[in-house]
Amino acid sequence: MTMAEFRQINPQEIFDNPFKLIGSDWGLVTAGERDGFNPMTISWGGVGIMWNKPVTFTFIRPQRYTFEFIERSEYYSVSFFDEQFRGALSFCGSKSGRNHNKPQEAGLTPAFTEDGVPYFEEARLVLICKKLYAQYLNAESVLGGDSVLKHYNGDGYHKMYISEIVEVLSK
Repeated sequence: MTMAEFRQINPQEIFDNPFKLIGSDWGLVTAGERDGFNPMTISWGGVGIMWNKPVTFTFIRPQRYTFEFIERSEYYSVSFFDEQFRGALSFCGSKSGRNHNKPQEAGLTPAFTEDGVPYFEEARLVLICKKLYAQYLNAESVLGGDSVLKHYNGDGYHKMYISEIVEVLSK
């Protein structure tokens, strides 16, 4: 598939179920620029409205290689794929970009927006996101009890990014 097959749509035109899209279909968060970027598989997150803007909620642990790229970048992408790419997403979620060229080894073709934000030609839906707010999750703010804390066994808390969806590319 080529980049020409993407068309720009408004966030309100996304008809995918966000619980399925993020929770079970997974996606790739990709940050960086043409000369250096890294994708990371996500299955946590969300979409919604905040400050009268369409936004994504993205959670990344500081130990992840992608964290370095997202911290340095104003923009990042979230790419969603058809089921046939489940193996590529699994690879990108289980291997570190410190040791692997994840796009190449997963068989994904990098593409870039006019502003240089990386995403993948094989995706069927891409959200281009601009960071608006970031904060670490912490034990003191957990109101849900032990069921939430079981995800944090000394590995450190995720950092939450609330980001405006500034562009949506769809096939």
